[in-house]
Amino acid sequence: MPHRVVVLALDGLLPFELGIPQRIFGRSFRAAPGRPAGKLYDVVTCSVRPPGPVRTDADFSILVEHGPEALATADTVVVPASYERGPLFEEGRLPDDLAAAFALVRPGTRMVSICTGSYVLAAAGYLDGRPATTHWSAADHFQRTFPQVRVDPDVLFIDDGDVLTSAGVAAGIDLCLHLVRRDHGAAVANEIARRTVVPPHRDGGQAQYIHRPLPEPQFATTTAARAWALTRLERPILLRDMAEREAMSVRTFTRRFREEVGVSPGQWLTQQRVERARQLLESTDLSIDQVARDAGFGTATSLRQHLQAALGVPPSAYRRTFRSSADSTP
Repeated sequence: MPHRVVVLALDGLLPFELGIPQRIFGRSFRAAPGRPAGKLYDVVTCSVRPPGPVRTDADFSILVEHGPEALATADTVVVPASYERGPLFEEGRLPDDLAAAFALVRPGTRMVSICTGSYVLAAAGYLDGRPATTHWSAADHFQRTFPQVRVDPDVLFIDDGDVLTSAGVAAGIDLCLHLVRRDHGAAVANEIARRTVVPPHRDGGQAQYIHRPLPEPQFATTTAARAWALTRLERPILLRDMAEREAMSVRTFTRRFREEVGVSPGQWLTQQRVERARQLLESTDLSIDQVARDAGFGTATSLRQHLQAALGVPPSAYRRTFRSSADSTP
């Protein structure tokens, strides 16, 4: 059976964020050899009230066809942001209807928030003593309201196992793609990203708020250097080589790169090589040594260290997990 994702629509919700889970999870398929494409997720939207209209922060409402009882069927619950604050934001407690709805959630259900949906998870007790993030503009208030939560205001999302939180808007896309990648591997997540026309991977630890996200028009960008590096990940890539591609000094290139991408060139290269290794482990029978060389890590030991740091598993275990998942897909 597909993994069931139940999205909780609260009054004052942001329509864009409500649509993210449906767009990412609802379009997730995997085709096993000789079998038709299998649907990986079943996405349902519900309200805390019986079926009916739910207000948005725009000039329209949406008609939600499921009541809170849908939460009892969830394998994953996603809570997008809402701008109707009330006691949740003012006192850090769940309103009675929301508390009753959350009482229906089964133990062990994976809980996910997008943007200030984190207030809901915190008020319900899911974030007690755990790391979490939210939109940077609400981080200070969130920490004051929920001092028991370890708030990190600088990251795109935090994966704490069965509870995941993300920053605002686009970071919700990043988190949902991360979940698909975690559940079904890089190949499936990358295909969804291509269809959605978004970057296939932004690391959760990447800076949430970049003061100058785009370079000023009179300046060159680092786009060509990044494109060049992606064609030669298996080879040594020096910072000065990338800077020379853009006719910049190393110092200027490093500063401009961080302004545009949010991480250093070295961190970005490691992320891209990890992504390449994941794709090779999932889709080829290459030996671990060959995967390490083709991804640019050089040795199996280096690959193992980087994959363990990024994903918490060694290459052989990662390959077994996603090969088994592909073999068992209906």
